[in-house]
Amino acid sequence: MRRGKLLSQVDRYLSRQVLVALIAASGGLTALVWLTQSLRFVELVVNRGLSFLVFMHLTGLLIPSFVAIILPITTYIVVQFVYQRLSTDRELTVMRAAGLSPWALARPALLVALATTALGYTLTLYVVPASLSSFRDYQWQIRNRLAAFLIQEGVFTPISEKLTVYIRSRETDGTLRGILVDDARDPTAHATILAERGRLVEGPTGPRVVLLDGSRQQIDHQNGRLNMLTFKQNEIDLADATKDTGARLPDMSEVSLPELLDPHPVFERDRSKWYAEGHRRLTLPLTTMSYAMLALWSVLGGMFRRHGGWVRPLATVGIMVGLLATGLAFGSLAARDNRLVFLMWLHAIAPGVVCAALLMGPSLRAYGDRSRPAAVPEAG
Repeated sequence: MRRGKLLSQVDRYLSRQVLVALIAASGGLTALVWLTQSLRFVELVVNRGLSFLVFMHLTGLLIPSFVAIILPITTYIVVQFVYQRLSTDRELTVMRAAGLSPWALARPALLVALATTALGYTLTLYVVPASLSSFRDYQWQIRNRLAAFLIQEGVFTPISEKLTVYIRSRETDGTLRGILVDDARDPTAHATILAERGRLVEGPTGPRVVLLDGSRQQIDHQNGRLNMLTFKQNEIDLADATKDTGARLPDMSEVSLPELLDPHPVFERDRSKWYAEGHRRLTLPLTTMSYAMLALWSVLGGMFRRHGGWVRPLATVGIMVGLLATGLAFGSLAARDNRLVFLMWLHAIAPGVVCAALLMGPSLRAYGDRSRPAAVPEAG
């Protein structure tokens, strides 16, 4: 009864230590990755007038994909750090002296790793494809439809490489004042258009700007004379400047798992890549358990030393780097030749199985020695 209470207390203590550290490490690393990746979209804020809220919404849709990738790595780091700290503080020494086996000490971390693996599957199979699909749709809308409505007062806004719009002010009812449009979409008819007022409207093919009381200035390339045309009302179609040709093609990162395992991409050359991506989603969460087992073996495996040791933990850091590198290599090989997909599964499962066997071996031998009947001395 006392031993069961001790195990329960140790489980709660170690699980809390690992879980809190995992949340803190994953949150911090996710924020760092998000910050570096979001710099790609600063141009939309600086040059296109994208609001900060829209920027946060757009880049926030990438966070689930970051979390799914870093969870296995942070799990290894946290388990290694927490158990190494416990070993340095002699807490593991006390727990071992109380009769707890390496497996009893490893169980709390494995439970946290198992929950993290389940979270990883939820992310890779459901949340990440949905968030990336929303991200690409939103990005496409901003770049191909909404850019025309992101015009700021007193700023030359490049709608495209060949179309720039400037407005002096915008009234509360949406009326634009002091409009200048530099239109170079037709190289033979580069025009500058001025208007006293106007309004942005949504046309059947996309955004349009309606100009009132203005003039159109254009240089005649034949004689070099400046031609000027005044007008009461004119319209400029901005859709051609902002939209890509054709519909947006789905990316393999946003389609469902059944579509990846039975791929029908637009381009046949991408078929093997889609199939490998499906298996990547199935194997990536499994690496969480393997990496956790590697960290546990580095601290709890081998001969027990009261003062701890640093050789095996440092060696497992090198092993971890090698596993990350081989994981990328196996994924690339499987994308080229789907017959090598088994390498991805081998990379995800084998390290955990090997470390579990190494960690379990001494416990099994000790259990066998205890269960073997003692030899009876012969009379003589």
